[in-house]
Amino acid sequence: MKRVSQAIFATLVSAAALAAAQPAAAQSVPNAPTGPVETQYYANGSFATTQLRSAAACDSKGNQCDVFYPSNIASLTTRLPLVVWANGTGSTPDNYTVWLKHLASWGFVVVATRDQQTGYGNTVLDSLAYMQAEEANPASPFYHRIDFTHVGAAGHSQGASGAANAMFHSGGAIRTAVTFELPSQTWCNPADNCLLTPTLTGGSGSIFYVSGTADSLIAPDTQSGGTQLNSQTAYYNATPAAMQKAKGLLKGANHNDVTGTPGCGLLGFLKSCANGVYGYLGFPTAWLAWQLKGDATAGAAFKSGTGEFFTATAWQGRVSNIP
Repeated sequence: MKRVSQAIFATLVSAAALAAAQPAAAQSVPNAPTGPVETQYYANGSFATTQLRSAAACDSKGNQCDVFYPSNIASLTTRLPLVVWANGTGSTPDNYTVWLKHLASWGFVVVATRDQQTGYGNTVLDSLAYMQAEEANPASPFYHRIDFTHVGAAGHSQGASGAANAMFHSGGAIRTAVTFELPSQTWCNPADNCLLTPTLTGGSGSIFYVSGTADSLIAPDTQSGGTQLNSQTAYYNATPAAMQKAKGLLKGANHNDVTGTPGCGLLGFLKSCANGVYGYLGFPTAWLAWQLKGDATAGAAFKSGTGEFFTATAWQGRVSNIP
């Protein structure tokens, strides 16, 4: 992916994210939520948000980090969970502003390195270390404000590999991962720029695999040949049974809908996505709210076969091992 597929990924990702906005009325958008949990987390949370960029490098490659967080963090009486974000190939946090601000509005601190090659997960772990240093710095707005016992990772495309790799190589510091359009291993050059089978099968934590039905090229749902993990279903099936896991495909979504703003391009032009970020706001946020904030109602939505996730009209290909 680092070499052969870089041009393809760079073409697929949107040039830049437009200004963040509240989601449009659910009735008028693609992939609208249909149940109470998805509807709740589809909407922005109660926190106004702030975005800042680190003054110095925050990772071992010399990249800065962008941090998204509740604007009133200094006055909060409880520490907030942290989500580390991994960009897709050739992308920066600018491509994901709507999604990252949405998470911050729900009371997460989100740190995103500006690294454009995140598949190994090393710079994602660097961003976690950066936030640990910030949390210990009395001059930082994050001084004693972050709960490092509740850390998650999320990422898109190559960054989906980066998020998973960061979790599996974190020594348990990262508890859960959400992967958007996790690439088939066939795309990876060199191979370890992807999530490798031994890393996955020997790992621990929890993981939510998210893709779109229109992404049959890079992150298909069914095996596209070979013995590698070349589909979302193959990744899900290879994930150890001891891990909490779920998988679902958003109907009609292509490889880049998570970059939507929340639609696909200014006045419908310059489209690099199909439907926009709408459908990705609800259940992925609910997963993190369950795993990192203890929202049991959100967790119940993923109960195998009977949870709200399994009746949501915008989703298909759904499986989980949540009892």
